[in-house]
This record gives sequence, C-alpha cells and structure tokens, in this order.
Amino acid sequence: MRKDHNLEKRKYVIGALVFIIVIIYIVRLFGLQIIESKYKDDADTNAFLRKAIYPSRGIIYDRNGRVVVYNRPAYDVVMIPRDVQEFDTLDFCNAVGITVENLRQRLQDMKDRRLNPGYSSYSPQTFLTHLSAEDYGRLQEKMYRFPGFFIQKRILREYNYHGAANVLGNIREVSPADIENDDYYSRGDYTGDLGVEKSYERFLRGEKGEEVLIRDARGQIRGHYEDGAHDRKAVSGKNVTLSLDIELQSYAESLMQNKIGAVVAIEPATGEILALVTSPTYDPALLVGRERGKNYSALRKHPQKPLLDRSIQGAYPPGSTFKPSQGLILLQENIITESTPYPCAHGYINGGLRVGCHGHGSPLPLKPALQTSCNAHFCWGFKAMIDRKGKYGSSAKAFEVWKNYLVELGYGYRLGVDIPGESRGFIPNAKFYNKIYGEDRWSANSIISISIGQGEVLATPLQIANLGATIANRGWYYTPHVVKSVQDTVLKDEYRTKHTPSIDRRYFETVAEGMRMAVTGGTCRMANLKNVEVCGKTGTAQNPHGRDHSVFMGFAPYHDPKIAICVYVENAGFGATYGVPIGSLVMEKYLNGEIAEERKFLEERMLNSNTIISSGVKKH
Repeated sequence: MRKDHNLEKRKYVIGALVFIIVIIYIVRLFGLQIIESKYKDDADTNAFLRKAIYPSRGIIYDRNGRVVVYNRPAYDVVMIPRDVQEFDTLDFCNAVGITVENLRQRLQDMKDRRLNPGYSSYSPQTFLTHLSAEDYGRLQEKMYRFPGFFIQKRILREYNYHGAANVLGNIREVSPADIENDDYYSRGDYTGDLGVEKSYERFLRGEKGEEVLIRDARGQIRGHYEDGAHDRKAVSGKNVTLSLDIELQSYAESLMQNKIGAVVAIEPATGEILALVTSPTYDPALLVGRERGKNYSALRKHPQKPLLDRSIQGAYPPGSTFKPSQGLILLQENIITESTPYPCAHGYINGGLRVGCHGHGSPLPLKPALQTSCNAHFCWGFKAMIDRKGKYGSSAKAFEVWKNYLVELGYGYRLGVDIPGESRGFIPNAKFYNKIYGEDRWSANSIISISIGQGEVLATPLQIANLGATIANRGWYYTPHVVKSVQDTVLKDEYRTKHTPSIDRRYFETVAEGMRMAVTGGTCRMANLKNVEVCGKTGTAQNPHGRDHSVFMGFAPYHDPKIAICVYVENAGFGATYGVPIGSLVMEKYLNGEIAEERKFLEERMLNSNTIISSGVKKH
C-alpha cells in the first residue's frame, strides 16, 4: 500500500501545534500561580481578612528623663469595599460627624489610584482617621448596621509641654510618594514629619503586626485562622532620649516670645544641644488630629513663618560674633601676635574707604579689641593677610587660606545636625569675587566688610553657637545633635568624632581670655554672673531691610565650660540690648537653676518686651 505523505506531515504539524498549546498553557499557569500574585491574593482575600496591628510609637524623653511626647489611643474607620452593603448613609454620617457629600468624596478619592495607588476592593481601606472618643462610642454601638466597615485602633501623639515643636516635629498620614518609597507603609499609615519624628522615624515607628481572620462562604468572620498560628505581634517603636533640657527649652522660648530669631545652647564636651529655639514657634499639639491640615495651612501662611526653624535654617550675617574666628586665623597665620596693635580713629580708614567704629582706646591689640569689639583691628588684620602677596602669591590665594580655616571652624557647610532642613550658611570663595571684580582685580579693601561678619558672609545660629563651643573646648567640637540616645541602639559615629581645626590650642586660649574681658569690662558686661565666669561676644549685625539684628555668642564657665550659646534677635538693635540679656539668663538658668533676685528685673524686661512691634513688623 502506498503511504500518504501529506497525511504524515499533517500528523506532525498537528502534534507540534498541540505541544505548543500545552507549553503556552503551562507557562501561563506558572505565571498566574507562581509569578503573578493577583489571583492568589484575590482568592486569599475571599477566604481571609488580614488586619494590621499598629505598634505603639516610641516615647520621647528629655535628657533628664522627663516624658516629652507619648501616645494616646485613636480610632480609624476602615472598610473593605467589596463587603460593603447598602446602609443608611445619613445615620452613618451623623455617627462619625461628616456630611453625606464628604462621604461620597472620600469614597471617590479612595478609588482614585493616583491618590491611593494600593487600592483594592478586596483589601482594607482607611475611610476616616482620628475618630474622637465620643464618635467612637457612638459608632461602636451601631457597627452592626454598616457591614463591611470596622474600627481600627491607632495612636496619636500627646505632648506634656507646649514647646520644642521645631525639634520634635509631628506625625502625618503617608503620601503616595511615601508608600512608593517604602514598602512598610500602606494608605492610612502615619509617618514622622519634620524634626526628630522624621529623622528617627525608622526607630520610633516600630514594626506592624497582623491578624489573619478566616471568612465563611458568606464573607462573615469566623475567628482567627488556625487559632492565630499565622498572626504576628506588633513590635513597639524604640524610645528616644533627647539631649534637650525641656525646662531650659521652655524657658528660652518664653524669653523669645514676641521676638523673631533663635537661641541655640550646646554642651561643649559632648556636642549635645541643650536648647534649640526658633521664634515665633507654635504648640506641637496643633498638628494632631483632624484639625492638623487646617492648622498646618494657617501656620504655613503666617507672615512671620513659624514653620521656619530659624535656629538651623536662618542664614544671617554673624556680625561681631565673627571676630573671634578672625583673631584665631590671624594668630595662626602669624599675621599678628597677641601684642600687635592696630589704630582705630573711630573706625578703619584706608584711602577713601571707611568702616565706622565706636569710641574706645587706640591703638589696641587682639584681646582688648575683642573686649571692645573694635572694627578697625579686624579690618587691618584682614587687609594685612589678604594683601600679603609675598607670602600667598595673590589676594585670591590668601583668601582661600582664610576661607578654609572658617570651614574647619564649622562655617560655610552644614554641620550635620540630626534633624532635617539645616542651612549651610554662606562663606564666599575666591571664584565668587573673581566673577564680581575680575580675576586678580580685587583686594582686601574690596571685601573688607566680611572681616567683621558683614557683607556676603552668612551663618546659622547653630554655626555661631558651635564656634562658641569650639572656643570653650580650646580647639575642638563634636557635631551638634538633639538626640542623646535611642533605646538598644548605638548612635552614628559622626556624633562621637572630634573635629579639630588646624589652629593651635594656645590661640583659642587667647581668644577665650578676650571674650572673658568683654564680660568683665567690655560690651558684654550685662552677662556677668556671680560665681560664674562667663565669656562672651556681642554682635550688632547690619540689616539693609530695617533695624540691626541683636546677637550674642558666649560660653560658661570660663575654665570648665558646661554651656555654649548663641542668641539672635532680628531687628532688635545692639547686641547688648537683647542678645546679651537673653543669653546670660539662659546660661544662668541652666547653671544655677534659678535667676538671682538682683537680676529679676532683667528677666521681666525680656519676658515682656516686644521687638516685633518696635521694629515695625506687623504682629499677628
């Protein structure tokens, strides 16, 4: 019999097609069952309800063990859209305190995957947060009327003090970006926002737990799956101890009421920040609960910008608090010695250039120049360095040497404080002036104002306080930080690493002595305390937009420093008018625990004064 070759070929073709179809089915089934989880998740959701168990957030203490931030229970209304049946919307809205229009908008927003990327009708979705205790009680009695809804227990932050909002930060509901950037979060979760709550979020938040509940064929909950064998307990967040003395923080904030500016106090031996005040400030409790959004919007629109942390974000001319750093550089570079005198004919006069000064003896060497805050001394010293081409080759090269010392002293770059938002200030370099004047077409006289902390030089109050700590330590500092410790955690090495500028210790001793003289018989006399040797330096920073700024930088005690401080009060006039009194009161309060009777008048004056009105800034 003759073979039909066409039939033979057809058999192989059909076999090949069947084989290909089988392979396609296998690949697809593998993808559906192993690689893609959607159908498995949907099936699981039909059988199980997975409820998140939220951990207690870590408690925040001050350096003396006082509880600053703790938790209180809060309640969210959560729904599984596919389980929701028809219900009395008006009754539901009355129970939770919203309108029917608001309910519809919330449901619409929930289903919008741009606003809620993780939306699934099978999984729990947060419908309403921050239910009050009254609303919770009212709704709990009626929950049987609203199938598909349940109440999720959460926590809100509670505050024992009304201050330190800029340090503490707050918590807010996560954004779509938060969810996308961190798998830990789901819609309706909370995360730290600003301050310690943000920078230490991964320690404070803890770890979420989970309950796996079993459903019956009608979707009703029948208990824990396999008697809770698959449940996971929540792990509480770690407690955080601040370096702040919350009582000192509150006291400094009271002195800064009705003023715009900042106070920074540092423990020189550790770099721990004792007080970090910005003014005006706000009560951190304003950013808790359902009114958070409304209150945040009001704070953001406030003309005096209470959300701006001036202690680390304000970039100001340091004024005469800059002069100690200039003395250190001039000594180190052998431009001057302790006894080098410079004349002051009520200012620096060189050719047609004049920088004014006040009346005092002349000529003066370095320590009396610090004592009297002589502008001319530091202008002449700066000129002697920048224009010394025989040593440096050019003004630009001399200027780079000068700038590099300032960077070592903590200026011009972020110090690295452990809360977000720190400004770097500004220290210009030679290229900056080459662009303005042309290459090698400028000299010290072109930029003389920066020698006394004016011109283009800008610094944060934190940087100024850190200079005080560096002088107090006679030549080194730790990176300033607001957290002293985290439960069961070793802090970063950067807060335990000494920074040592390349300036000899003996020159720091010279400058410290000049600052001591400023308190005993110079521009800082109001900072003189009984039984405490205070060192200080005033600053009156010129302000092209209004009254000068009042500045003070100092430390105490002289030989065993426990506190270094910067006070910066905008539009408040001379440094001795507000900067010195506030700085000395904060130091006295910290070192002695109280204000001496004979200085109560000064405390009353600072507590009751209002530089916002006197400077012409509208008060709100």
